[in-house]
Amino acid sequence: MEEINNLEKQAVEEALKLNWKKAVALNLKIIKIDKKNLDAYLRLAFAYFQLNKINEAQRYYKKVLKLQPNNYTALENLNRIQVLLTKKQKKLSEKSIYLDPNLFLDIPGKTKSVVLVNLGQKNILAQLNVGEEVKLKIRKRRVEIRNQQNDYIGHLPDDLSKRLLILIKSGSEFLSFIKEAGLNRVVVFLKEKNRGKRVAKYFPFPTNVSHIKSDLYQLQKIDESKEGDEVELTDADLDQLAEFLTSEEKEDYLPYQKEGQEEEAEE
Repeated sequence: MEEINNLEKQAVEEALKLNWKKAVALNLKIIKIDKKNLDAYLRLAFAYFQLNKINEAQRYYKKVLKLQPNNYTALENLNRIQVLLTKKQKKLSEKSIYLDPNLFLDIPGKTKSVVLVNLGQKNILAQLNVGEEVKLKIRKRRVEIRNQQNDYIGHLPDDLSKRLLILIKSGSEFLSFIKEAGLNRVVVFLKEKNRGKRVAKYFPFPTNVSHIKSDLYQLQKIDESKEGDEVELTDADLDQLAEFLTSEEKEDYLPYQKEGQEEEAEE
């Protein structure tokens, strides 16, 4: 039991470092000792998927279902694999994504994990890999996430889009990576790269709700002002801000509402 615990700890650590080949080797050792270790099969299948070894991933997800027929993770990923194989979108290769093990290191105020809304086509989502760098694209009142081939993946919630639109227009730059990928849920990890001079004192992802709202109000004033203008809140602004905060104090973020037909996700 102690040997398995040590191997499991190592397997998880290698996966967090995105060292998928080492993760495969360690999970295979676990399965050799314990042929009913459900978690090891799941980790093994996922690691094979990240290595683009689709057939092996499919094989081990099916083994998971033999141990636990209704396992959601296995069913979801087998569906994803079926999309890949049916659409013939994925070139099976030995190439994998190796990135800095500290890629998903959380830095308060400067990084944020975000669940995308209005997801794109399944054959595009099925090809996403954890750690894959994706692009932010401004379109009308929202910020879209696209892969390097410019295929639409999804877009940020409206409240966060509003904030980032102002920051980007003011010279800030952001990096975005796939943190979690599925046909029904995609999570991206946003990281501030550079901060625009006009918004130098504003963190892109404040954790305090009142700061989020007051910052947004101030940022909107900056967005409406001319380059080089100094923007300070007047007494009237403070009164309006107080009213604004009182009316929305109970909301952490504005709820996402599907936009009109012209704002529908691309097919």
